[in-house]
Amino acid sequence: MDVLRADHAANPRRLGAHLVGDGVDVAVVASRAREVELCLLDPAGDGTFTERRYLLRGPVAGVWHGHVPGVGPGQRYGFRVHGHWDPAAGLRHNPAKLQLDPYARAIDGAVALVPQIHDHLVGPDLAPLDGGTSADPADSAPYVPHGVVVDDAFDGHVPGPRVPWSRTVLYEAHVRGLTMRLPGLPEELRGTYAGLANPVTIAHLKSLGVTTIELLPIHASMSEPFLTTKGLSNYWGYNTLAFFAPEPRYATRAAREAGPQAVLAEVKGMVALLHAAGLEVVLDVVYNHTCEGGSHGPSLSLRGLDNTGYYLHDGVAPARLVDVTGCGNSLDFRRTRVVQLALDSLRYWVEEVDVDGFRFDLAVTLGRNGGDYTPYHPFLVAMVTDPVLSSVKLIAEPWDLGPGGWRTGQFPAPMADWNDKFRNAVRTFWLADAGAASHGHTGHDLRELATRMSGSADLFGLGEVPGGRGPLSSVNYVTAHDGFTLADLVAYDHKHNEANLEGNRDGTNDNRSWNHGVEGAVKDSIAAPILPLRRRSMRNLMGTLLLSAGTPMITAGDEFGRSQHGNNNAYCQDNEISWVGWELAPWRRDMLETTQYLLRLRAEHPVLRPTRFATGRPDPGDDVADLAWFDGAGLAMTAHRWYDVHNRVLQMLRSGRRSADRDALVLINGSLDQQMVTLAEGRGGDYELVWDSAWERPEYQRTTSDSDPLSLIASPHEVVEMESLSMRLYLSMP
Repeated sequence: MDVLRADHAANPRRLGAHLVGDGVDVAVVASRAREVELCLLDPAGDGTFTERRYLLRGPVAGVWHGHVPGVGPGQRYGFRVHGHWDPAAGLRHNPAKLQLDPYARAIDGAVALVPQIHDHLVGPDLAPLDGGTSADPADSAPYVPHGVVVDDAFDGHVPGPRVPWSRTVLYEAHVRGLTMRLPGLPEELRGTYAGLANPVTIAHLKSLGVTTIELLPIHASMSEPFLTTKGLSNYWGYNTLAFFAPEPRYATRAAREAGPQAVLAEVKGMVALLHAAGLEVVLDVVYNHTCEGGSHGPSLSLRGLDNTGYYLHDGVAPARLVDVTGCGNSLDFRRTRVVQLALDSLRYWVEEVDVDGFRFDLAVTLGRNGGDYTPYHPFLVAMVTDPVLSSVKLIAEPWDLGPGGWRTGQFPAPMADWNDKFRNAVRTFWLADAGAASHGHTGHDLRELATRMSGSADLFGLGEVPGGRGPLSSVNYVTAHDGFTLADLVAYDHKHNEANLEGNRDGTNDNRSWNHGVEGAVKDSIAAPILPLRRRSMRNLMGTLLLSAGTPMITAGDEFGRSQHGNNNAYCQDNEISWVGWELAPWRRDMLETTQYLLRLRAEHPVLRPTRFATGRPDPGDDVADLAWFDGAGLAMTAHRWYDVHNRVLQMLRSGRRSADRDALVLINGSLDQQMVTLAEGRGGDYELVWDSAWERPEYQRTTSDSDPLSLIASPHEVVEMESLSMRLYLSMP
């Protein structure tokens, strides 16, 4: 095949494929290559592709570049890389393997699980031959995705609402799972970007009261081979193939048939429509590893371009990948080009697609200098000081599987962190300890719960800035995509992951759940009495989440009690197990109304969403402490009461003076018995009961108030009766 020499690119430093003048400029990093060919793939009449090859110029600081005239939007392309083949040294150049541009902004095609996608010889079972040391000469181009040249122009941009952290409520959802079964949504829009931005979906989100949609990964991804061979797929998408290209599977059929440019336009349109509705879009992104897996995985992009330049190795011979992610490989954030790739990708999604922020999967990996993590890592510092990126929401999943991998509270401002300590404390108090008590065992004292409800100052009160990052940097959650749903937390003591075909070995065993006496769904009348208790426990969990200091995150469907039937690791379940079910039985409608009501209270009362850590003392001009704790007798908590594992009653009083609001008094009864609680004094004025988790629905408040308005008013030192395992919110009378 003839190989032509490409002209000079106008800007060799601009990586990727960009339309310039009469054609396209291309630049790619392959710092250890001897030659790099740009391969333009043109469809043939029989469904295959013909190939035109252009020898790129370079290298210039490891970059190969060129300009090819006559190339426009829709052109498929890839790279073939010539260089040393020496796996023991980490060098895996094999020009028979077409490599995807890491900067491709659209892709066409999918990975076929065949021997040809590997750079080394493998058998029919894809196991390596000759120890994986022999290069495979078979062409991979027909079996791998191709990059596609696109035009970035889009005339439908709508600025994001820029919701301040003090008003932010995150809603974690999957594009496909949220809309696959949504009533009223046209069939052709189910499971798509367009479906997520449809007025039917938006109406639910707006009525719920959330502000920010946190989408599970929409970067183009690949399912792990071990799943594909079982007939399963990586539904969650945490196995990235391309950091700039959207996942085509979530586009409508019409967009997919129109081509990758239309898929990209649908994603941009989704963001614009959500913005127009006043909703932010945050993307869950995976820069810690790629879908190329371990040393014997496929050669699709980074591995064939610059294996040792992109992936973390142990520095010995033979070269071995270092895996701190549990996914076979880890990107090496000591490398300048890795940092650049991640930063360029993030800026692209903000500047061109208009997203409002990111949640970083296994973010500790991104701050590792090889082995050790540091919050002053060049990537983290660059990101939080970047003029573009520092202005959007940045959220860390603050752990990975490497040494010293738990780092909650240790990321730099203005980042926020998922707070697993909050999750564990709330589950432990309301479920694990209550379940233990039902068997005559004691649980934990109240210190951890109070610390988490008050904003986790022990985690987020430290750092370079006095006072730390503040309570809003704590992303509080009780559930997330991984783990039990809210409904399953109160219905299962044990995981039930049989559908994952791993012998129920996958998924965590640390669920801190409580089935209330019967495992799983309850249908017979004998066990029916536990159902109201389960529902109350769900309301306790949701209430604690939304009445605590911090930024709350709700998992899609928890607002009305969706179930995954006990599967706590449904990453490979692209079916009814994971899809949100919208069939709302009466109790689910009650749960939805409760969630909506609590979110309205939170939005209307800034006292429920403090922006600073409390001092435990009154602000100047106030005679009530900004935050105070009392026991069930209405007395200030003393040291021995905090340490008393038998003390399960607590009152939290937060002054509203600082925020020009009413005072908030939260009562908690974590015991299995009804309790008589003496209300804390506060300012000496009356309180209004605005919510009780013993109420099946918030309408109970209005019904009671109409018949007996005084029944919701209580005075300081008044003794009120609380149901077992319940919580209340009082607000001081205006």
